[in-house]
Amino acid sequence: MSLTRPIDNRPRTAPPSAAPRRAPLAPRTRPVPVPVQVPPNLLDPPSWGQRILPRTVRDSLEALGWWQNPVPQPPSIHLTQTLGALEKYGWCKSLDISPTGRMCIRGAQSMLQRAGHVTPTDRAKAVHYLQLSLHEIGVHQPFFHWNDLPERTFPQVRQRINRAVHLAHTNGE
Repeated sequence: MSLTRPIDNRPRTAPPSAAPRRAPLAPRTRPVPVPVQVPPNLLDPPSWGQRILPRTVRDSLEALGWWQNPVPQPPSIHLTQTLGALEKYGWCKSLDISPTGRMCIRGAQSMLQRAGHVTPTDRAKAVHYLQLSLHEIGVHQPFFHWNDLPERTFPQVRQRINRAVHLAHTNGE
């Protein structure tokens, strides 16, 4: 008497009623890019405290838990903050910061960098996008020279900064 069973080479399958039903596959589509939603507080220009207190004092206060330094932002948000600073504190020509507190584009960027809102690398990228927006209209001079031209108006400055923000968003920055 043999204790082994004969080998059955037939494939084992479940009856049709036991097999799980699968939904038909949907056609693959590319995901639609979602516009970046920036919290409104990131777009606010630095407060007077951020502008006046030296970095060492702010760092000491942060170590004690009495201050929170800003998080450096990418070029597109930095340019938006620059425009916000110009709208809040005023725009001027020929001086980075005027005696009354108004600023040119470069002055606003410097103030944001000193306050910790942008790193030097991201500021350089923002300047690049600003220069690209000027090249689109045929201007081949530094943006701070363009800012100081006698015929320059704030609506033109706003338009060029907004275009630079768009260029930065397009490149994912």
